[in-house]
Amino acid sequence: MYIIAGLGNPGKEYTNTRHNSGYMVLEYLAEKLDVKLNKLKFNSVYGETSINGEKVMLVKPVTYMNKSGMAIGEIIRFYKIPTENLVVIYDDIDIPLGTLRIRPNGSAGTHNGMKSIISAIGSEFPRIRIGIGRNQEMDLADYVLQEFSPSERDILAPIIERAGEAALEIIKKDVESAMQKYNIRGDATCHPEP
Repeated sequence: MYIIAGLGNPGKEYTNTRHNSGYMVLEYLAEKLDVKLNKLKFNSVYGETSINGEKVMLVKPVTYMNKSGMAIGEIIRFYKIPTENLVVIYDDIDIPLGTLRIRPNGSAGTHNGMKSIISAIGSEFPRIRIGIGRNQEMDLADYVLQEFSPSERDILAPIIERAGEAALEIIKKDVESAMQKYNIRGDATCHPEP
């Protein structure tokens, strides 16, 4: 069994904000896989599907970003899932908009949602980081809770899809394969591979 978790904040006012990039990927996957995100348990909204014969939960924690670990920890413990079968997708201010970084594990960096998850379950799980860049002139909290501009959304759209495909690749093959196929550095153009 696998969990793909996209981080964000619940509520309409946060829908198109930078901090909800993880939610956006979950919604892309739900549409692509025809999964209804309509179950409410474990402090999350989720849906279930099967990939290569494995049960997969698509999960959006509804605890607000800073307490994401409460939801993820609950699911991991309930199903007794090894942490390496969890894929977490989230925004990252430390990499530029238009980049995607996939890693098998690591630190939380400056991300409070990831700090919460690592505090709850440790750091041994794959993660997909969606670059949102940073604005030095704005307060960090204001920046991440600001909506993407139309031009930023144009840059982001293919990254959201690519992040979703990378999560599926981790489940179908492994994290190494996803890293080779889907990582995008800041200087690369972001066109999904055929």
